[in-house]
Amino acid sequence: MPALEVRPLQTDDLPALMAVQRAAYGDGFMESTEVFARRLTSPVNCSLALLLDGALCAYLAAYHSVQGKVTPLHGDFEPPAGTAPDTLYLHDMAVLPGMAGQGLAQRLLQPLWDQATAQGLRHSALVSVQGSQRYWERYGYGVEALTQPLQQQRLASYGDGAVYMARALRVG
Repeated sequence: MPALEVRPLQTDDLPALMAVQRAAYGDGFMESTEVFARRLTSPVNCSLALLLDGALCAYLAAYHSVQGKVTPLHGDFEPPAGTAPDTLYLHDMAVLPGMAGQGLAQRLLQPLWDQATAQGLRHSALVSVQGSQRYWERYGYGVEALTQPLQQQRLASYGDGAVYMARALRVG
């Protein structure tokens, strides 16, 4: 039986992460190794890797942020300025296409939702791209309007059809 392991994403994972990213998204949403390396050093980073028999087959790039703040495509994971984080921001999740439909995304999402709730975060948010809105709605995310021009501009970095989505995390 194959061994699945979920653990924090590490610098050594970056070559395999790039391969998973390219397989899942194609070149249109590729973010560089350098961007991911900077994200891993962020104090608010909480990204996870999923390994199958020791090989990375999925990842979830995530960090603690504030509701209504969008990380632009190719952007860094910035700690919130002057306020405590209240939101688990899911920046990027990818699963090797040949392994889709096996519940691997849930294996990455649930531990982060649980951890965020235990740490007192009240929300989770993301930018839905490539027609994934219905997928995220199944997990309880809903489209939310962004009112700040800077956040609208950051959302636009993902291209047409990108939407900001959020959901409440259960408290207590």
